[in-house]
Amino acid sequence: MAGNTFGESFRLTTFGESHGEALGCVIDGCPAGLDIDAGFLQAELDRRRPGQGGAAVTSRKEGDKAEILSGVFDGKATGTPIAIIIRNSSQRSGDYDNIKDKFRPGHADYTYFRKYGIRDYRGGGRSSGRETAARVAAGAVAKMLLSKYGIQIKAYTIKAAGIDCGERDLSAIEKNPLRACSLEAAARMQEEIEKLRKEGNSAGGIVECRAVGLAAGFGEPVFDKLDAVLAHAIVSIGAVKGIEFGSGFAASDMTGRENNDSIRKGPSFQTNNAGGILGGISNGDELVFRAAVKPVPSIYIQQQTVDISGNECDILIEGRHDVCLCPRIVPVVEAMTAITLADALLRNRGARL
Repeated sequence: MAGNTFGESFRLTTFGESHGEALGCVIDGCPAGLDIDAGFLQAELDRRRPGQGGAAVTSRKEGDKAEILSGVFDGKATGTPIAIIIRNSSQRSGDYDNIKDKFRPGHADYTYFRKYGIRDYRGGGRSSGRETAARVAAGAVAKMLLSKYGIQIKAYTIKAAGIDCGERDLSAIEKNPLRACSLEAAARMQEEIEKLRKEGNSAGGIVECRAVGLAAGFGEPVFDKLDAVLAHAIVSIGAVKGIEFGSGFAASDMTGRENNDSIRKGPSFQTNNAGGILGGISNGDELVFRAAVKPVPSIYIQQQTVDISGNECDILIEGRHDVCLCPRIVPVVEAMTAITLADALLRNRGARL
């Protein structure tokens, strides 16, 4: 299977399945001498792990304890590949026995089977959202590198279950189960999600991400534009179905005069419709983008499908599943942003004398 590696200079490979023994990552290209804070790494994984309560999140409980196998000595990166493993401990593979020959609507079951002729029906194998734990581990290392350059990343829910935050109160993000940027909106989101949970249904939403401290000049101006690579990184997250930067799709209704960000002495920009990127290169302004998150496809409602022989049948999915993915995708969006920016930072070292 190809496509398990991302990045050029800061290079991430993930491995493992949702119901296997473990999953993990190998990070190649991390500069030697970087301080590796194991406590911070674990704290980042704790933000993503399941079983943290709230109507939106699955009851599956995983410790998600990170084990650093290589590439770190005396708390510092050695310059060799950093391998991190996260063992699975709360699999209930029997939940999938009754649907092992059926394709779940909204999942990758059918497409995987058509491509490979075999699939791990226990939670989806490599297509499971659990794979993102490995991304968050690598993203924690990338954040450690970026922090040396004053670059900070923050993502949060701005919409879930049809309810929009409106305001952007970043102090509210870690004070509510939805990681929303409004406590008032978060309470209404929770109410709506609880209704959907009782119905056996699910919800989608929108996650916004901001990066501050990013200097001008990051990104390659042709195929590897910063926004293009970020789009690759973010849309590679299983539940993400769209991305927009700055004013995004709203720019299609603007005039050039409205959408252009006037430049003043400094330089500084009067507005940020560009989302911090011009011509595929960071302009020194705040990087801003939004990702559309689809509803969780595992719902407790009978649906129509076909089996591996092509026969029409009904399917009822059991097991433990999220109702809205936004709160757990927030740290994954941050991680993939950090990995992308760390890669851009290292690639930039050879851009000029």
